[in-house]
Amino acid sequence: MRRIFITLLLIFTLSLLSASLSYGQVQVRLRVFEASNVGTGIDSSLKDMRDQFKPLVDFSSYRLLKEETPTLNLNQSVSSPAHPGRKIELTLIRQHKNFADVRVKIKREEMDVLNTQVRLSPGRTVSIGGPKHGQGVIIITLSAQF
Repeated sequence: MRRIFITLLLIFTLSLLSASLSYGQVQVRLRVFEASNVGTGIDSSLKDMRDQFKPLVDFSSYRLLKEETPTLNLNQSVSSPAHPGRKIELTLIRQHKNFADVRVKIKREEMDVLNTQVRLSPGRTVSIGGPKHGQGVIIITLSAQF
């Protein structure tokens, strides 16, 4: 009986430790795409977002430029080049059971062009309109899994 109790206690302790190590980590899906009125159509890799484009903006063409799924750790920044001369910096500020607060910065030559904070919930996508790009604009979408 004592051996079973010790085994169960050990399993419980390890599961708590495992949960606490994964808490403070969020996997984010980052998409950077160009929206414009040059041409028509939606990049095949963006088909799952077709319904989200209609209320977003009135563009006729959407082209994926970049897609990544970085894992964010609490208070540690992850940077990714967005398009020439610009980079996106993501920082997990806070994580709760139902949401994660993420700081989003767009930098041009180390100067902040955008500095905002978004709240990501599982299954939801946040869109951020960005700078001009060619004959259109850059749009960034973020979604999270945790």
